[in-house]
Amino acid sequence: MTDHSSAAFNEAERQHALDALHVVGSLPEPAYDDIVKVAAAVCGTPMAMVTLIDRDRQWFKARIGVDGTETDRDVAVCDHAIRQPEQLLEVGDLKQDSRFVDNPVLNEMGARFYAGMPLVTREGAAVGSVCVVDLTPRSLSQEQREALQALARLTMTLLEARSREREQEVATILEQSPLVEAAHATTGTACTVVILELQDMATLAEQMGERSLERQLQQLDVALEQCLDAGRGDSINRVTGSGEFIAVLGSNQAAATLAALQAVADDASSRLPRPLLLGAAGGTGEESTSAVFLRADRELSARKDEQR
Repeated sequence: MTDHSSAAFNEAERQHALDALHVVGSLPEPAYDDIVKVAAAVCGTPMAMVTLIDRDRQWFKARIGVDGTETDRDVAVCDHAIRQPEQLLEVGDLKQDSRFVDNPVLNEMGARFYAGMPLVTREGAAVGSVCVVDLTPRSLSQEQREALQALARLTMTLLEARSREREQEVATILEQSPLVEAAHATTGTACTVVILELQDMATLAEQMGERSLERQLQQLDVALEQCLDAGRGDSINRVTGSGEFIAVLGSNQAAATLAALQAVADDASSRLPRPLLLGAAGGTGEESTSAVFLRADRELSARKDEQR
């Protein structure tokens, strides 16, 4: 894999910022479909995409005029765009640019023109782009460039608003755990937080159908619930509209419960076209449950690194 790191381009932190959005592989959403429709219409191009640059792939949150849901990262023009987060990358003729002249994906598409504006978090991490592609060499007008920049800002606003909604739901799940409620009345209760996340929900929905996927998720919920010790105060909840489950376990024999959850995850990964990954972290009762959750989330990111 290409080395994407540099002093000004901290790939590990950029990837963590993308993981924290929990958007890669998510189900289609009309708002993003509207973004690419407007981008294509304003720029007068047959193709437009909202891309996210994951570990070794470029994944499309939304697309128009393009087949497939992802490409290898090494052939993604957007991977070049995110290296200059504050600038729109415009390539008037891809055939005349040494970086892209032999690109097999672009050649297969017949792509000759590209313009993409990076999606940048408030912390400055470039996680993807809003881009347009044409089949003939050309250039954008200044008004079109400004429109593409505006659409990128709007897309990032949508992504971060979506992320905040998830964070609020996660906080509610943690706060409503019997173990956390008990901790408020005492000096603190040690607990283990577990995150299980089914990867590439959008691909699964395309392959299995949304109703079949939902049935699988409901069955997973039951199987995971059966691993818990309710008498100890264990709980598990699924984040709305996702393949993400969050469990809070008591400290007594938590390792055995964690092993049972991992066994369910392994079984699901063997049956389904995409894996169910697990990240966990144990707390001592001296830190907040949300802090333990963030460590579990980091562990989940590490599991994703291992998958690629």
